[in-house]
Amino acid sequence: MTLFGRAQTTTSLALQGGGAHGAFTWGVLDRLLEQGSISFDGISATNALALTQGWLEGERDGARAALSALWESVAKQTSLMRWAFSSPAVASAERMLVGLARYFTPREINPLGINPVRAIAETQFDFERIRAQAPFKLFVAATRVRDGRLVLFDNASLTLDALLASTCLPQLFAPVEIDGEAHWDGGYAGNPALDPLVFRCTAQQILCVLVQPIERPQAPTTAREIAARITELGFSTTFIRELETLQRLQGMLPTYFPLTPMGRRLKGIDLQIIEPGESLEGYSAKSQLNTHLAFLHELRDIGRDCAQAWLVKRRGAQTED
Repeated sequence: MTLFGRAQTTTSLALQGGGAHGAFTWGVLDRLLEQGSISFDGISATNALALTQGWLEGERDGARAALSALWESVAKQTSLMRWAFSSPAVASAERMLVGLARYFTPREINPLGINPVRAIAETQFDFERIRAQAPFKLFVAATRVRDGRLVLFDNASLTLDALLASTCLPQLFAPVEIDGEAHWDGGYAGNPALDPLVFRCTAQQILCVLVQPIERPQAPTTAREIAARITELGFSTTFIRELETLQRLQGMLPTYFPLTPMGRRLKGIDLQIIEPGESLEGYSAKSQLNTHLAFLHELRDIGRDCAQAWLVKRRGAQTED
């Protein structure tokens, strides 16, 4: 199959979360959806719900429209974060909320349980239809608080609570209880999760869209930079470990001897990565809570540019082959 010819390349998507920085992923998806020769198999991410909902309503154009509507809703939604981080005294608001989080629980800081994701999801997503008709294999990740294990909600188990669990930042929101278990944001256990795309899907190409670079060339030197890097590592270490394990396993499998069907699949997986590189270098971790529409559009455009660069690179690789 060729990437840019009439034949389609089937791809699974592993989409990293990162608050408002997820608008970078919006841009990547927007550009990929324009590329008619790319189809999708499995998708590991919360962004997948918007893509799927839109696809059910209007395939590629519908998916692009749904992603745009989602992020515009994020920008319009008033919430605890917008109150804390959108005032003129941003720095003071940041310090106040961080200070409160050190001494009070989310239920004490946010007793009404205000969660902007709930209002957006109730408006944007038809979970019953997604469960019944989704054309892709969907995997939304949460972290089980009791033991830190990764919990995956697939097509059959996707609900509003599953989405809320997958985006539950413990500093701001009380854990989401599902089947008697408390859950936090999936980023602590898999961000993004590769396992279901490897073992529960069939696409040979897996595209990982990251909202932060895997490597930082310079070590952090200031207190703010150190804190930001610690946050990044907390949400990316599991993914890096999964990535290295898969690459190590591929290297161990023989090339010229018969393999089991799973062995052939593992050997043939083409793992691709789109990341912002230096494009987001000037943004701090706290900008992940900046949901102003102009900022989200800026990130979307960066994502589109990075996706275009990847497509051009892949076209060159296909030509060489």
